[in-house]
Amino acid sequence: MKLYPYLYSAIASLLLTACTLQDAQKLPQPDSNQVSQKQLKVVNLDKTKILMGQTIYVPVYSHIYFENKKQAIDLSATLSVRNTDIDNSIIITSVRYYDTNGKLVRQYLENPIELGSLASTDFVVERSDKSGGLGANFIVEWVAEKEVSQPVFETVMISASSAQGISFVSNGRVIKNLSTKK
Repeated sequence: MKLYPYLYSAIASLLLTACTLQDAQKLPQPDSNQVSQKQLKVVNLDKTKILMGQTIYVPVYSHIYFENKKQAIDLSATLSVRNTDIDNSIIITSVRYYDTNGKLVRQYLENPIELGSLASTDFVVERSDKSGGLGANFIVEWVAEKEVSQPVFETVMISASSAQGISFVSNGRVIKNLSTKK
């Protein structure tokens, strides 16, 4: 019968998939809030050396409505902070998460961290965390000791269940510039 080659191929594919899933499940699973920050260098900030910096507002949606305001999809959100400068580091001094009413919910950093050239880091709000509400936001503050290119700040919101998923991105907006021309 000519069915055998297809059957063998299907069985091999299933075995390969099963092995891959088992191997992936054996890998250590890091705490989602600590994934990127473990590799980042904590720095002592010398304010006299600061040349430039900004405060950035980044919208976050903990859920979105569909059909009517009674049905909502809960979302996880990942704030991505990316240093776009090829040669120089930046220092992230503060990452704060605020709720719909502007109340501080969480501070993500205890100390300033250095983000090397072309490096990135992320901060996660889990899907089950509804503390921020529909109008939540991150306020991120960064500085640099040299003139650097504009970093990128964006949140990626995502939800998936069964065979359906939704995802979208919100870009950060500068709300304050710090410039100490020397």
